[in-house]
Amino acid sequence: MKILVPVKRVVDFNVKIRVKPDGSGIDLANVKMSMNPFDEIAVEEAVRIKEKGGASEVVVVSIGPAKSQETLRTALAIGADRAILVETADTPVEPLAVAKILKAIVEAEKPDLVILGKQAIDDDCNQTGQMLSGLLGWPQGTFASKLELTDGAAVVTREVDGGLETVRLKMPAVVSTDLRLNEPRYPSLPNIMKAKKKPLDTKKPEDFGVDIAPRLNVQKISEPASRKAGVRVGSVAELVQKLKTEAGVL
Repeated sequence: MKILVPVKRVVDFNVKIRVKPDGSGIDLANVKMSMNPFDEIAVEEAVRIKEKGGASEVVVVSIGPAKSQETLRTALAIGADRAILVETADTPVEPLAVAKILKAIVEAEKPDLVILGKQAIDDDCNQTGQMLSGLLGWPQGTFASKLELTDGAAVVTREVDGGLETVRLKMPAVVSTDLRLNEPRYPSLPNIMKAKKKPLDTKKPEDFGVDIAPRLNVQKISEPASRKAGVRVGSVAELVQKLKTEAGVL
């Protein structure tokens, strides 16, 4: 069985985001970048399945700038076998275009399972997995907190608003990972060195016949308003009055 894992290069989750003075976007100058945390969980899960004998190969793919090779090398160090980089310019690629490229890669690679993060922490779109499933016509299990493979099917425990839901998907299938699925390992130094020798193919969106021109136009990006200091009230009546007139919640 082959598993395909899409990964994305994003601003590290420990970094405080800075907006450009003109509001045209996020300031990425000298900012630490890393693998999207949800995608890291997906890579870990795929490698664990392989280590248990449930898969023969784990292929990771990233769609982004040339520097995304660093993210792919990290995935290879965790335990993936080979990588594919679909190199684009520094402009962001929207979820629909990503899903179309992934569809073409799936058709070429013929994986039995696609595992990816439920969302990227930079745009929080939470769309790529669902779009890929729709384009492929494959069943999907989103927000997975547990994944078991048995008898040609994927049993996925999903995190939903009311608690947990378990679905059985006939493979091939698409699964998106939630935080509680696993805890990713730290790549060891020997594995980091081995990852440098693992194959990494570079492609272009044009190779798959996909137009990545953006469909959305970002007008402005701004930081959230700073939180106002709290005030003391002298009585319940004053509290109710402020909730009515100032907060507007009553």
